[in-house]
Amino acid sequence: MDSIRVCTHAGPGSEPVIKTVPWPKVGRKGALIKIGACGVCGTDLHILKGHWPKPLPWPFTLGHELGGVIVECGDEFTEDFMSKPLKVGSKVMIPPLMPCGRCYYCIHYPQTANKCLTPVYYGRYLGFDKAPHMWGGWAEYVYVDLDMLPGTKIYKLPDDMSLRLGALSEPLTSCIRAFNRASRAGGFTWADTVVIQGSGPIGILAVAAAKEMGAGRVICVGAPEEPRLKLAREFGAEATVNIEEIASPQERIARVREIVGGFGADLVMDCSGHPSAGPEGIEMLRDGGTYVEMGQFTDAGSIETSWHRICTKDLNVLGSWGFTGNDLPLGVDMLYRTRDKYPWLKMQTIYPFTEEGVARAVKDAMAMKTVKSTIVPWPDLVE
Repeated sequence: MDSIRVCTHAGPGSEPVIKTVPWPKVGRKGALIKIGACGVCGTDLHILKGHWPKPLPWPFTLGHELGGVIVECGDEFTEDFMSKPLKVGSKVMIPPLMPCGRCYYCIHYPQTANKCLTPVYYGRYLGFDKAPHMWGGWAEYVYVDLDMLPGTKIYKLPDDMSLRLGALSEPLTSCIRAFNRASRAGGFTWADTVVIQGSGPIGILAVAAAKEMGAGRVICVGAPEEPRLKLAREFGAEATVNIEEIASPQERIARVREIVGGFGADLVMDCSGHPSAGPEGIEMLRDGGTYVEMGQFTDAGSIETSWHRICTKDLNVLGSWGFTGNDLPLGVDMLYRTRDKYPWLKMQTIYPFTEEGVARAVKDAMAMKTVKSTIVPWPDLVE
């Protein structure tokens, strides 16, 4: 082959444009990864809606939830971030946010290296103009190079793991870290009752993570019934609350308390990305409970609220931003270990890698017609 196709967007609201770039010369610490599957993340949608709060290098290639296979690598590209051997043919994933390992937070507070001051950011902060132009997952290939971007981290997937499944490891890890944040703060323990706000991909992955991490009861609040709430129940939610049928916050709060018991849930986690979730969610909590905000990854706006309720209810309120380098293997392991326990692949709706296919994947995700729109450049590679 002598050329590679990558998808770019010129700015918020723009249509996808597929461009052709030359086959790169792979460096001694570089690798070319053939993409089997890449998800459409809620963050991608917010970026395309103009919600990202920082400048972005338009045009660039979106997509960071990817599973792929190494097709070419340099002599010194020999192992992943966890020291597992890599070679041509190895299945891998790369996270979007890769801490540098050298800044203030990376050195002094490794548990919050996700707040690295100079991270490598695939699918977001690497513009198309930067050669060799393959810096995101909505493409046929992605290029990594530890000489060019020393903060880059690659993770090996099990040899018999499908690349579709591997593409879920990044969003699932975000959910696992959020529960671990609550656990370390004393706000989540075995047999707790958990309410998940949001029935999109993060919400459904959070249902599975809650169950695997010891939650006793899990309730999911969201919409629509098909395909999202139905799938949430298949993943282990014992009950769901449809926000399209129960329209007012007061009624939803009452319904959740009716399900979990009048005092409220032990933990509520927002995976919805909507600013109104917070004030509503804290009223679903028992006094002394824990609220985890992991859905406001972009700036979707503010909403009027009273912090008196946080004080008078004696709540723990935690934010969770992405994950650190050491968290990612937890997501890969959970997916692999439970590959036959949960209907993971039912989350994904497959779209071809064409301008029309990418546009439809985004449009359907925004309309909540899918749970996880997934772009597949090479259909024969995805399984």
